[in-house]
This record gives sequence, C-alpha cells and structure tokens, in this order.
Amino acid sequence: MQSCQIDNADGDCIRLLQITDTHLFASEQGSLLGINTLRSYHAVLDAISATDPTFDAIIATGDLSQDHSALSYRRFVDGIARWSQPCFWLPGNHDYQPEMSAVLQSNTLRSCSQVLLGEHWQMVLLDSQVAGVPHGELSQAQLNLLDTHLSAYPERHALVLLHHHPLDAGSTWLDQHKLANREAFWQVMARHPQAKIVVCGHIHQALDVGYQGTRVMAAPSTCIQFMPDSHDFALDNQNPGWRWLELYDDGRVDTQVVRITGQHFRPDFDSSGY
Repeated sequence: MQSCQIDNADGDCIRLLQITDTHLFASEQGSLLGINTLRSYHAVLDAISATDPTFDAIIATGDLSQDHSALSYRRFVDGIARWSQPCFWLPGNHDYQPEMSAVLQSNTLRSCSQVLLGEHWQMVLLDSQVAGVPHGELSQAQLNLLDTHLSAYPERHALVLLHHHPLDAGSTWLDQHKLANREAFWQVMARHPQAKIVVCGHIHQALDVGYQGTRVMAAPSTCIQFMPDSHDFALDNQNPGWRWLELYDDGRVDTQVVRITGQHFRPDFDSSGY
C-alpha cells in the first residue's frame, strides 16, 4: 500500500467524512435485518449532499459489502461518485478483499496505509480483518506498519483507522468481536503521544471515549444500528448516520455525528443475530 497526501481545501482544518458499515448487496433489493441497505445508504448520501458540505476526503471504515460481490462494491463507488474528493478505505470482517481491492482501486478510492493530511496531520489505515471470523486482529506486519508510520512523522498529529474497536464498547455480545490483540495495539500507540485519535467502524453505533490519552470514536452504520450497552444481541431504533471530523493544525479535533431525518428505517426487532 502506498503513501498518499491531500491538502486542506480551505486552509483552516482538514475535514473528513466517515461512512461505515454499508453492508451492500449486488441486488437492489438486498436487505439486512429488515433494512434495504442500498436505500438506506443513498438516504445517508442524499442527506449529506443536502447540506452542501465542504470536506477534504471520505474515510470508509469497512464492511462495505454484505455478500462479497463485485457489484456490491460498485454500488458503493457509484454512491460516492457524486463527490470528487478522494475516498480512503479499509476492510471489515464482512468484506472480501480480492473483490474489494479489484473494484475500489480507482482515482478517487485509494488504497493507502498512510495519508499525509495537510502540513500537520497524518492518517494511518490498518487492516484488522481475520478471514472468516467476526473479531479482528492486527498482524505483526500491521503493528510494525503502524509503528513505522508514526515514527516517520513524530511532529505530525496522527489519526489511526481500523475496522474493529480496540477497546470494550460496553455491549457484551459485541465486545466478543473487538480487536483481539488490542494490548499489542495500545503498546505501539503508547510510544507515540502524537497519535491522538483512533476511528473505527464495526459496532454500528456512535462512540466517543478517551483511553490512554487517545480519543476513540466510531460512527453509526448507514443501515442497521446496534443497541448500545446491551448484554445480548439487540437492534436500536435510531436512524442511519455518519460522522464529521475536523482536524486543526494545533491538534484539536471537532466532531459531530449526524443522522438522517424525514424518514425512518426500522429494522426487524425480532432478529436474534446476523
């Protein structure tokens, strides 16, 4: 994976749009736990467009496909084609990397493990997928990559992306599927105090907590939402959404979770899992 660079559009901050866990299908009628994921994905994109947003890049934090098909990934690409900004992506546990890489390699969807953001930030993208299982793990090669990228730019504030949550989110059933070797991840992070932000997907809910001096965030899915702080599998009745992140030169971060309004996406609450 190559290193990339983007410049901030307005010179004030780097603004990122996080979209995650779209779970798209080849079929336009594909549904996950009662929600048509293509329709909810486009409802999110339409809501974002309606605000006439200014931003510098999209970050797609995994589980873009539910059925592993090339067409599901093309549906993701077609959706964000309304914008010219680059999209940086990483795989989730539901993604099939051969198809994902083949489709997403384009001018605006970039496969990078490191992105230099303006003059004061860098972003590191990690692959936490373990094929065939829902939990995540960072290989030694990925941990070394994180350490190398952070060591290369100690003067830059750092944002680290991975799909799996690297600490408990508070839901017993979901926390079984977190990053398995999170201690090794946090040992690397502890050596780099400039690594201020970790952003993940996977948990289908908003999260914003501090850990070891680092702020850990997740965003709502564009389809189904998981109930926070639930011992057993449970769906939430909140709408799909996304997250904005604004990265300032002095290391400050402003962020906001936004959900669609005007229509409601109601899942099948009788579902016991997926």
